[in-house]
Amino acid sequence: MGIVLFEFYLLQRPRFSVFCGATIAEGSKLYILIDWLMESNSHRKTRRDRTVQEKSVTNSSNDAGELDPWTAWAYKPRTISLLLIGACLLIWASGALDPENGLSDDRVTSVKRGIWAMIAVFLAYCLLQAPSTVLIRPHPAIWRLVHGMAVVYLVALTFLLFQNRDDARQFMKFLHPDLGVELPERSYGSDCRIYIPDNPTTRFKNVYDTLFDEFVLAHIFGWWGKAIMIRNQPLLWVLSIGFELMEFTFRHMLPNFNECWWDSIILDIFICNWFGIWAGMHTVRYFDGKTYEWVGISRQPDIIGKVKRTLGQFTPAQWDKDEWHPLLGPWRFIQVLCLCIVFLTVELNTFFLKFCLWIPPRNPLVIYRLLLWWLIAIPTIREYNSYLQDRKPVKKVGAFCWLSVAICIVELLICIKFGHGLFPNSRPVWLEVFWVSVGLALIIFLIVWSWLLHRTLRRKRL
Repeated sequence: MGIVLFEFYLLQRPRFSVFCGATIAEGSKLYILIDWLMESNSHRKTRRDRTVQEKSVTNSSNDAGELDPWTAWAYKPRTISLLLIGACLLIWASGALDPENGLSDDRVTSVKRGIWAMIAVFLAYCLLQAPSTVLIRPHPAIWRLVHGMAVVYLVALTFLLFQNRDDARQFMKFLHPDLGVELPERSYGSDCRIYIPDNPTTRFKNVYDTLFDEFVLAHIFGWWGKAIMIRNQPLLWVLSIGFELMEFTFRHMLPNFNECWWDSIILDIFICNWFGIWAGMHTVRYFDGKTYEWVGISRQPDIIGKVKRTLGQFTPAQWDKDEWHPLLGPWRFIQVLCLCIVFLTVELNTFFLKFCLWIPPRNPLVIYRLLLWWLIAIPTIREYNSYLQDRKPVKKVGAFCWLSVAICIVELLICIKFGHGLFPNSRPVWLEVFWVSVGLALIIFLIVWSWLLHRTLRRKRL
């Protein structure tokens, strides 16, 4: 076919038509063939470039048409306008135009206002100019703001790390006035009797007090949120049982971890954690199997439809299935194991930070930290799962993954530094033997698995 086209090309070229039927030199044939190939490639490249340009124009027009008229204004850049509005707010808050009346006589109040203003300016910059993440709902700016909050939290933890324990505890008063006071020790395992016949109030007092503890709701809502993020039931059960093992491991250090067997196994694992995982997985299945029709708010026929569509803006645009596959290979097993270790470390940091910094469980700072971690973990899980599924030879984790690991490390360093000398009880010998045995068994398992996999691949090659 190529020879026929080449001969036809010769017939169509006027300067070579005289040579039809005659013998052409080999060098001339080669030159003509190269000329013909270059010309045909240029035509194909021109058509391909024109096709790419048409596709880009079509995609841009489709993206512009997908925006609803009611929400299109939120996706248009107004960075300069918001910059001017922010400058006006700074002028009003700082008293720059009236320094005599704008300054406060209290130096502590001025420092507090300056620090909060510094944080507000940084968050405003992140809201407008920080790079977008993999999440787009409810708006990419929301996740840029969460990125800025994570950076502020990391910087604040770094500052706290360079203080001594007493100064850090007194520094917490600037965040909440009720802090800076030593907490009473609270143990859940001092009396593990289920039935108390001589109790005048109720014979099931221990069970009653445990059921109406604030940690019951924390377990349920916490595992519901984790199920929505991880979306893998076996991995969730590994984390659930793993945290109970962590409580059992550090019960000689923290009084909160000293629980009764029925509290740890029945109430925590088989009731609270199970219900949270069940509710979270049903939430994922409901939205995963639901048919999405993301019609704009202005196109909804009635008020109820507009309200539902507005609330739907705070749900993911699509529920992608997270494929973890921890048994895909030894390296994938280690990667998923690292995710579990970071998760359990963040959970443990919650209790050790409360103990070292004298923060009671019902203090709002505990709720704020958990909410911030939940917001950070949502894009972190998505980025890490995308990193595992990416087949590129050279790749790196996302910004939220890096921030999550950095925050976890700094929190752990604070717990180690401020916890020095606060745990007089020594670690049981049998506990050290148990975890050393688990570590050695895990290493042997990975070595044998890698060797068997390598032998199987070598047989296939032969």
